[in-house]
Amino acid sequence: MAISIKAGSRDELEHQQGLAHYIEHNLFKGTEKRKAYHVLSRLDDVGGELNAYTTKEETIIHASFLKTDFRRAAELVSDVVFKSTFPQKELDKEKEVIKDEIHSYLDSPADRIFDDFEDFIFQGNALGRNILGTPNSVDRLTREDIFEFQGRTYTADRITLSFVGPFGQQRVEQMAAEFFAEYTLNNNTWESHFDAPDRPERRVEEVAQFQDHYIIGWRTPGIHHPQRRALLLLNNILGGPGMNNRLGLNIREKHGIAYNIESFLSLYSDVGLLGIYLGCDPSQTEKAAVLAAKEVKKLQDQRLGTLQLSKSKNQFIGQMALAEENGLNSCIGAGRALLYFGKINSFDYVAEQVRSISAMDVMEAAQEFLSPHQGYELIYKKAE
Repeated sequence: MAISIKAGSRDELEHQQGLAHYIEHNLFKGTEKRKAYHVLSRLDDVGGELNAYTTKEETIIHASFLKTDFRRAAELVSDVVFKSTFPQKELDKEKEVIKDEIHSYLDSPADRIFDDFEDFIFQGNALGRNILGTPNSVDRLTREDIFEFQGRTYTADRITLSFVGPFGQQRVEQMAAEFFAEYTLNNNTWESHFDAPDRPERRVEEVAQFQDHYIIGWRTPGIHHPQRRALLLLNNILGGPGMNNRLGLNIREKHGIAYNIESFLSLYSDVGLLGIYLGCDPSQTEKAAVLAAKEVKKLQDQRLGTLQLSKSKNQFIGQMALAEENGLNSCIGAGRALLYFGKINSFDYVAEQVRSISAMDVMEAAQEFLSPHQGYELIYKKAE
């Protein structure tokens, strides 16, 4: 089961950087009837799991459990989300934990460059800020900030409850009514907006490391745009999880450059980004960047053949089918679909939408959104 809340780091006020993630950590630190130990042990004692994570736009609290422990899990998740007390002693301790988490990212340039790139491409907007915050911003967070943020964003129309498992609708509705229906939440009066100048540039930073790390990326439309599925398929062809993606076959397999290379697509409510990441020996960085640009240009200039397009769609649909086998993924996906679209489409419907993508759709998306002069480049150069 999962509670999905449309409240992420982009909803923080200027002085609250890192707050959404800070709240997520502290939801487990005590409720009106449980201390932190009892929260953490309630599902662990029966082999279940309780966890959460924060994104730029969401806070997700999820639990996995045996079907015999459904009631136990539903009661616990309700308690954690709606009756956490945020004891000051626990808040102070968790700041140190989060600062350690921030420092662990700073020690890993391959992870840090993704966060820095979003700050770079969305500079001037809260959407670009690091979800974790900074050590200084975390130190400044207060208990009052927590209640202000929750009052503004933990509202009825921004929260969904989703379940996946071997129980019928009647049982689910009974649990929802018993443990969640009693809460009366505020109406939503808050909405974040994306507004940042689009100024593509190239930025190079010297970092003490063994490799160079490189990202080039472009702003794209958000999750509601009609071309989003063409962008998803394009990303999968270019550098998706399959070992036969174009970047991998050319740069890694053919030229022997870049052990780590991929493309990635992040779609937010009102904007998105598509990027290419690679890490390689400093002597190969420029060559790898040129080869990556050539793969993008091919997608802009050469329409996919009938067989290529068919294989790409079948691969993408197969990946979706395998992901559906994971109950937790399906549960969170259902909750997010309700948040953003107000409905949950069947797998067959989504697969049919993928099959309807044309070669022209993919080429036009590449031409419109991946123009060379629209690209932002960030390079972590190995310090001399």
